[in-house]
Amino acid sequence: MSDLAGRVAIVTGGGSGLGRAGALALARAGARVLVGDVDAPAARATATAIEAAGGAARACRADAGCADDAARMVREAVDAFGALHVLYNNAGVAWPGRDGFTADVDPKVWDEVIRINLSSVFYCAHAAIPAIAAAGGGSIVNTASSMARLPLGALDGYAASKGGVALLTQSMAAGCGRLGIRVNAICPGYVDTPMNAPIFGNEALKRGFARGHATGLQTPEEIADLVVFLASDASRSLTGAVLACDRGWTAFKQPPVGA
Repeated sequence: MSDLAGRVAIVTGGGSGLGRAGALALARAGARVLVGDVDAPAARATATAIEAAGGAARACRADAGCADDAARMVREAVDAFGALHVLYNNAGVAWPGRDGFTADVDPKVWDEVIRINLSSVFYCAHAAIPAIAAAGGGSIVNTASSMARLPLGALDGYAASKGGVALLTQSMAAGCGRLGIRVNAICPGYVDTPMNAPIFGNEALKRGFARGHATGLQTPEEIADLVVFLASDASRSLTGAVLACDRGWTAFKQPPVGA
């Protein structure tokens, strides 16, 4: 039922990690995809991979946290493919060591984390909603985080930004409903992406984080499957949902080994 033939999607942060996996999965489901990323070669590499697999894609160098770039992505998608039906707001950053405890964080770092992680969702949705409505409706999928539900501490800017994404999703869903647009957010746990390389590259950390997930750590591809579902009519009953897709990370915590 997750058939996206004839649909057009924008994926922000599509050059790597969850965004790349999401763009590839949306294309496999039949969507034509505009791959947006601040890293132009990475965006092109994802678009090339889609085309090599027989799909249709366009790369766009864009900073999703810039209102003008967000509007340009929407224009390019509509110009290239004739419409817009799906927006996957995925662009984001996590900066351990720069972001941290509020008293220690440089306000400039705070501002940048909020701009990239939260303001980008607003800017892209602001530009995309009229285009999606003009196409007869569709779906917006926002990437929040397990940190929106259960912060670890020491990443105060990140937690605040992702909590904001979750609440913006719920608030936007009300206004978008009358336009035929569904708005949902996903809250992944710890996924094997460049952002989480410090965890996946350290065996002790990796074992510890894996223990907190009921069935182990996650892959970008499994999150991409959920994005395709939310983009498709198969999820037509879902809007305003903030979905924990974290293999149990926010549902429980196991006792220490030996307890």
